[in-house]
This record gives sequence, C-alpha cells and structure tokens, in this order.
Amino acid sequence: MSSHREAPEISKDPVADSSDLYAFVTPDRPDSVTLIANYVPLQLPSGGPNFFEFGDDVRYEIHIDNDGDGHPDVTYRFEFTTEITNPNSFLYNTGPIDSLDSKNLNRRQFYRLTRIADGREHVLARKLPCPPCNVGPLSIPKYNDLVRQATFNLSTGEKVFVGQRADGFFVDLGAIFDLGTLRPFQQLHVAGKKVFREPGDPVNALDRMNVHSIALQVPLGRVRRKSNRYGHTDRASIIGVWTTASRQQVKILGDKVAKDSATGPWTQVSRLGNPLFNEVIVPMAQKDLWNTLPPSEDKRFARFVEQPELAALLPVLYPGVFPNLDRLNKSKKARADLVAILLTGIPSGLIDGFTNNTGDVQADMLRLNTAIRPSARPNALGVIGGDLAGFPNGRRVTDDVVTIALRAIAGLTVPLVDKNFKPDAAANAVTPGLSAKDVTAPFLRNFPFLGTPYDGFNNPPASRS
Repeated sequence: MSSHREAPEISKDPVADSSDLYAFVTPDRPDSVTLIANYVPLQLPSGGPNFFEFGDDVRYEIHIDNDGDGHPDVTYRFEFTTEITNPNSFLYNTGPIDSLDSKNLNRRQFYRLTRIADGREHVLARKLPCPPCNVGPLSIPKYNDLVRQATFNLSTGEKVFVGQRADGFFVDLGAIFDLGTLRPFQQLHVAGKKVFREPGDPVNALDRMNVHSIALQVPLGRVRRKSNRYGHTDRASIIGVWTTASRQQVKILGDKVAKDSATGPWTQVSRLGNPLFNEVIVPMAQKDLWNTLPPSEDKRFARFVEQPELAALLPVLYPGVFPNLDRLNKSKKARADLVAILLTGIPSGLIDGFTNNTGDVQADMLRLNTAIRPSARPNALGVIGGDLAGFPNGRRVTDDVVTIALRAIAGLTVPLVDKNFKPDAAANAVTPGLSAKDVTAPFLRNFPFLGTPYDGFNNPPASRS
C-alpha cells in the first residue's frame, strides 16, 4: 500500500499512521496547491460504537520544503481535542445529525491549525469542528451538508477540511503480498504456472474502506520561496512535501482516579513523502527508523533506491519476462533514474519541458513543480504517460502510482539516464490492473477531492468484493 501498515511499529498505532499524501496544483484554482494527508487507514465503515477519529495525543503536520535542503520551510500543524456531550450514553449519536452542533452528536472533535514559517508560529484557527463519521442514512441523512459546514475559508487565504473520507488509493494487496503476484500476469509467475491457467481479475483491497483526511488548499505564494521568476525551469517553482505524525516521548498510564497523560518532547513516529517508499524500498529492519527521521537524512537509504529489492525479484518471480532488467541487475549499476525520481527530483534535460529537481540533497519528498498547470485531460500514468502534471510531479488522487512505480522499477525509466538501455516489453505493460474506476466512491472534481466516506449501514463486510 502507499503507506498503510508499512512499518512494524506504526502498524500497531493506526491513529498516527500517515497512509497517503497528495500534492497538486488545484485544477479549479491554479493559483493554489492542494495538499491532502490521510491517516487512520483501513477503516471498516460500520466500526462503531467507537467510530474512528484523530488522536488528541498526536501532532499531525504537513511540511513544505521550498529551498531543497530536506528541512521544512513551512509547516501546517493540526492538533485535536474531543468532547463528549452526554457522559451517560454509550452511543456515538442519539438521533439524526443535521448540523455540526447537533445535540444528537455525542462525540465531537475539534482542531487547532497553526502555520510555522521562518521559525514563527501563527495560529490560523482555533476549535474548528470535524464532521462525524458516516454512521448511516438514519443517523446522517445528508452527509455532504456536514462536509460543506466543515469546510472553512480562512482569512489568510487557505481553505481547509478535516474529517472522514473514502480511501481513494487502489491496489490489489491480496495478490501483491502473495509472493508478488500480479493478476494480469499471474500465469507467468514462477509458482503461478502450476496454479493459474489464465489471467485473473484484480481486486481493489481498499475499496469500501475509509480514512481520515486533512485537506488543505494554499495559495502558491504561501508555499513558494520568494523569487522574481516562477517559470517551468525555475527552482523557486518547485516544492517538496511530506507529512508526519508525532507523539510525546513519555506516556503515563492513569489509575482509578487519574487519566492517562503524556509529557515530554514531541518525537516523530510516522512519515510519508513519495507513495510506496517505506513500503517497498526500505528494508524491514530499518522501516521504524525511517519513520523517525527527517527527509534530510535519506542519504542513509540511497543504496536501497540504487539497487531496489523488487527490481531483483521481478526476473526471479517472472522467469524470461524481464531479461534486460535481469542483466541490468547483474551489472550492479546504480539506478540513477530511481534516485532522480525519488530522492532529488528529475533534472532538466531528461524530459522535454520538465523538471522537478530540488538540488543535490537526497530526500524522500513528494516534489511538485507548481509552474506546470493542471492537465485538461489527466493521464493516470502521469509523467510516464506524457502528463507532466501527474506523479511523480506531485500526486493527484486519481494517479495510478502503483503501476507507475512498478514500471519504473521494472526499467521503463532507465533510458532517461542511459539511452543504450532497452526496457523489456513487460516494463511498459506491468500493472496490478486497477484504476480509479475501481474505487466505488466517486472522486470529486473540487475540494476536498476524495469521495464521500462509505456509511456503515450500506457497507456490510459481505458487500465487499
């Protein structure tokens, strides 16, 4: 998955698990950038009476680096508080909820939004309400009305929504983690030849699951560094984005009288920049460490980008399908194409009219050239599909990042740095076989872009494919 349960320790702490990050120039407002950070993955919509929420003891942050050093120049921080309306009820709600201040909503969550820039903190908003989880049609007859009520335009130019959304990430988890099976190619798998006679239909394992989203729309002038020029090739147009979650270092368990409490410095427990980086690049023994470090320390992991394990596995799992990749692997040449895509950004000259390079510092960030306008006809394959406004130039909610990553690792992007390398035919065809059409909840054309969360009443486990 992009970052759902991607490391041993954070898989035990879903409230702090950053599962997906999106960054793109806003289609209906191209003078702004939209940033979406998802947390609390794999939510079963019917999971009550204690439905999902952000953690009051977690600090959630979206970071922007606009000078290429792997350190944040602008940070948006979200801190939550939860209130119980009726302490004598076990119910999440005691009647229909038609507004955010409904007396029928028994558990309300609020957040404070702080912007940190140039070492100074500026509180942009206090006690903004989150909508409740989408319990069902009797509890919340008009969920989208609550979403509109929970969407705020701030005086400083930002637009913000924080609350539950449908998980828009599409991936065939059951197949991929079953020894790297890709259902469209399953009969070519080294073990699949004995099991499968023909290709199978892929399954979106995350469909009909929810997440909690922090969606933020920011004017470009609030994230870019100051410059006289913001052209396609100007470094000042390019930003790096990542998201984190932090907890205080000491937790004190309460007794019969005192409540649990936390104290001490905040320490980072989760991080996400490029999708799948910690998932499939960083080895398991170092995944927890990676989650605690800033992007500026990612040179420690460069060797795993230069020689990714998955690239070595593909020729083994699919004998005869990736002969050129196999020869490349055996040559031990560092994958400079993957280093550019994941750690430095793509320099000018490799792709006509495009760069999102941030300099020499190797850092896992979702890099976005904000001078490239949104596509009128987006291609889900992003840059490798000829659409320079898509991944790995930022990431839109409908980008097929799994296919893009698989094809890059399979060698499709090697000719960017080595014109003599000929990718295998399969490198341009390998895919889990899913698309945005395999997400049941439709994506929105405008803010907050992710679809309406699935409700518990109409989404029993038996309805999932």
